[in-house]
Amino acid sequence: MPLLEVEHLSKRYPRFTLHDVSFTLEEGYIMGFIGVNGAGKTTTLKSLLNMVHPESGDVTIFGKSMTDHEVAIKQDLGIVLGDKDMYKSYQISKISDVVSRFYAKWDSDAYRYYLDRFDIDPEKKVGELSEGMKTKYFLTLALSHHAQLYIFDEPTSGLDPAARDELLEIFQEIVEDGRHSILYSTHITSDLEKCADYILYIDHGTIIGSDNKEDFIAGYALVKGNTDQLSERHRSRLIAMKQHSYGFSALIKQTDLPLFDEFTVDSPTMEDIMIYHAKREIPHEYAAV
Repeated sequence: MPLLEVEHLSKRYPRFTLHDVSFTLEEGYIMGFIGVNGAGKTTTLKSLLNMVHPESGDVTIFGKSMTDHEVAIKQDLGIVLGDKDMYKSYQISKISDVVSRFYAKWDSDAYRYYLDRFDIDPEKKVGELSEGMKTKYFLTLALSHHAQLYIFDEPTSGLDPAARDELLEIFQEIVEDGRHSILYSTHITSDLEKCADYILYIDHGTIIGSDNKEDFIAGYALVKGNTDQLSERHRSRLIAMKQHSYGFSALIKQTDLPLFDEFTVDSPTMEDIMIYHAKREIPHEYAAV
């Protein structure tokens, strides 16, 4: 059963356009939402949560329209976005007292469990925490009311490698019963390789890929050779190219590989895919205006 369905979501700003975003997240999976900074990840998440108002599109969560059932739906969402510093002058225990009143299924035992697991002192103010500990605290709030769907924006940002690994383990614990799912944005591709089941990739406000992790990566190839080997037909199939003193390397779609049989071919990493897409020229109809 789909926990989240997004259809044709669009949002226009003076210098950026979120263009026709559609994807589905089923129960029991972790979807990594990737793209370089400024690609549209946060705008997408805020739009589907009705925190900004898109010009068009539909969002269905738990089979209900977000437009018509926002309050009820958010009871079963665990959300961590940015703007953590707006609470910096508040004591952790005071924030938690307020937040707990909004959730019918608030679980004080779960809250204390995650405070202990993350070694968070509830008597501190948010501003006294490191960036990594702020992230852990707001994750604690999200994990303490038995949500069914979790939506996180850059949750591993600011965490050291050991803390990131612990957090990814928690993600996997959340979904192992097959009834909960996580959508989280990141630009740390190594995190995705550890825990993501699906990849949703956005570039310049447009979704350019949504698939299970293995098929997403297998959909691309890296070709290498001398630039004088490239015909206009070859060049038209390149997503982006890097030129070196010894030749070039370029990212292509796997379906275009038969055209490049005279070139050296490698399998790209997820980081390669992200880097090359960031270098590509933006189609005019998708460009920011």
